[in-house]
Amino acid sequence: MPAADGKLRLGAFIQGVGHHVAAWASPGVDPGALFDLDHYVRIAQTAERARFDAIFFADNVALLGGTNPLVEKAAPVYHFEPLTLLGALIPATRHVGLLATVSTSYLAPYHTARKFASLDNLSKGRAAWNLVTSGTEFEAHNFGLDNQVGHDERYERAAEYVEVVRKLWDSWEDDAVLLDQAGQRFFDVNKLHPADHKGKFFSVAGPAQWARSVQGHPVLVQAGSSADGQALAAATADVVFTAQQLRSHAVAFAQGVKDQAEANGRRRDDVLVMPGITAYVGRTEAEAREKFEALQSLVDPRAGVGLLSAILGWDLSGVDLDGPFPDAPPTQGWQSRQQLFVDLAREENLSVRELVGRITAARGHWVVIGDPVQVADRMEDWFRAGAADGFNVLPPTFPGGLDDFADLVVPELQRRGLFRTEYEGTTLRENLGLPRPAGRRSAA
Repeated sequence: MPAADGKLRLGAFIQGVGHHVAAWASPGVDPGALFDLDHYVRIAQTAERARFDAIFFADNVALLGGTNPLVEKAAPVYHFEPLTLLGALIPATRHVGLLATVSTSYLAPYHTARKFASLDNLSKGRAAWNLVTSGTEFEAHNFGLDNQVGHDERYERAAEYVEVVRKLWDSWEDDAVLLDQAGQRFFDVNKLHPADHKGKFFSVAGPAQWARSVQGHPVLVQAGSSADGQALAAATADVVFTAQQLRSHAVAFAQGVKDQAEANGRRRDDVLVMPGITAYVGRTEAEAREKFEALQSLVDPRAGVGLLSAILGWDLSGVDLDGPFPDAPPTQGWQSRQQLFVDLAREENLSVRELVGRITAARGHWVVIGDPVQVADRMEDWFRAGAADGFNVLPPTFPGGLDDFADLVVPELQRRGLFRTEYEGTTLRENLGLPRPAGRRSAA
């Protein structure tokens, strides 16, 4: 069933100069814009003009692929530290939500709680945290580890991490700040609550050194689609990002997460599921397909294999491009994405070259090609089927791909009454239709 207000949500997933692996090499793209703040200001303002709920910067803490010679064929995926970049975008925007990835594996929970509370207060209630556990050996090697921590332990640690962060976010009551100049009381110390957390992975005293933020809790997003990831999302997340290829799979995933949320005592509408979508859109279907094929023609298949190897954690450098996708054991990395690629190759009998073609276009996310009506039709179909509460939009190029979506698809969605024409509230939670978490209260 659609969201309670009958409207879908949209996030703009911003990544350098585009999500297509060859975006930077496209004649219509300025690859140097990747390093320019003005580039991101323009993108953020376009998303806000189109009334997107949020802009999203993913992140990891390593150069994906390391020093493999093939990585030089792809633009750096995560160049700027995302919270720093979002802080720079606050003055350039007023309404759009500000969402960034921070891993629970490589930053202390106190730091994460403080950084997102600061972003929330400085933006007047627009911050969101995308929780990940990190999925590559490259990241582990940057933090003194020979191997990454096992998948199950990473998620067990993440669950406790969220518990600590929330205790810190709630350690000041909403009305603890007094600003009483005459009585010389800046805050009421009786309305502060130590975290007093002692668990398997963390010991954190608290209280926080900052007042409770505008949204109470910045919006929490979770992007893991493994069984452990779904369980964590159902228990803690406000929004779930996922990669799905088929509507039937997307329905099963979305409703499964909501079932688990209900089992945790939450409402189904408290968890918004937003699959990724890459839309190649033109004023006609032929124009859209021309855009798609132009980008695909720039892909070096071996570079695509390098990308696939980095995502999967498998060495595919010697694979036969025109042979079947090989069997390989699971790793401790991105298990849901590994399974997605294996299932896609098996279900559609794809060669390695064909699978690489799918991945270079959107890294495993749903690809839709067509005119505005065709793209909106597909999105509405998934929305009304219960496969999505909205979509995390991955434009193939920036700024052009986002301009196409904002100028062509968004008006069609608005014409159908499926998307807002004005922001409903002043905070990201209000615009997403999510409640503000109640704070702590002193004992009577």
